[in-house]
Amino acid sequence: MLGSAAGDGPRSGPDIVQSEGPLVPRFHLIALLLLALGYTLALRHGNLGIATLPTFLALLASALLARRPQRWQQALGHTLFILLAIALALHWLPGFNAAKVIDGVIFSPGALPFTMYLNLDKPLIGAWLLLACPWLILWRSQGLVTSLLYVLPLTLLACLGGAWALGMLAWAPKWPDQAWLWLLNNLLLVSLTEELLFRGYIQAGLQRLLRHQGLALFAAALLFGLAHLGAGWQWVYLATLAGIGYGLAYRWGGLAAAVLCHFGLNLVHFTLFSYPMLALG
Repeated sequence: MLGSAAGDGPRSGPDIVQSEGPLVPRFHLIALLLLALGYTLALRHGNLGIATLPTFLALLASALLARRPQRWQQALGHTLFILLAIALALHWLPGFNAAKVIDGVIFSPGALPFTMYLNLDKPLIGAWLLLACPWLILWRSQGLVTSLLYVLPLTLLACLGGAWALGMLAWAPKWPDQAWLWLLNNLLLVSLTEELLFRGYIQAGLQRLLRHQGLALFAAALLFGLAHLGAGWQWVYLATLAGIGYGLAYRWGGLAAAVLCHFGLNLVHFTLFSYPMLALG
């Protein structure tokens, strides 16, 4: 479905990207550089095995197909990418030896232990999107500040307030030794990749398919929530709320606003409240 929605490649960009001229290529380059910086950090701690070669070849093939002029080839390329993206996100593909850089650390009293890997598979989703679908970069400088001034505080209130009401967190300000590593990973590898996928690709693709901004926004937010199903229904609910906030930020301020809103919520959660959550029951 998304293959046909996003399938016109670079020619379909103006239908989705209401851009501001030369700012778009500049931001596209910045996004690529940030993702490359994060991936370099992950490679310093982990490594890629020879078993990753089929994955890279499949990603290359899907990207080439997605940029072909024939619609059936575009659809095939996007379908292959979606299957690869699911497998990469769920860490099903072999050879990606991610480093465990935080191992069972309890950051605040009553919180669950936290473990973090510098993943080498999931960021390839963002890299593919930036290289194969340059049209998904939405830049609206006039709405960037507005999004951060209004959407971010409302998203913080809805998500952190909801988590507080559910008994999932408490006030716990902190800046642990691992904070800088967490910050770099969350900004460069997590927030950027997830917003490229859920807002830049899914929300924009559905908007073009459905011709309805609201439905596309809520559908992408629900898919974002369901992606957290493994952590429990509470996280599905909270992530869906967050996805609505990120979707509004994307709609009004572009991809940069969505990434900053996503990272801002995660940063406030990490530094000021129980992280990742209180032990329930």
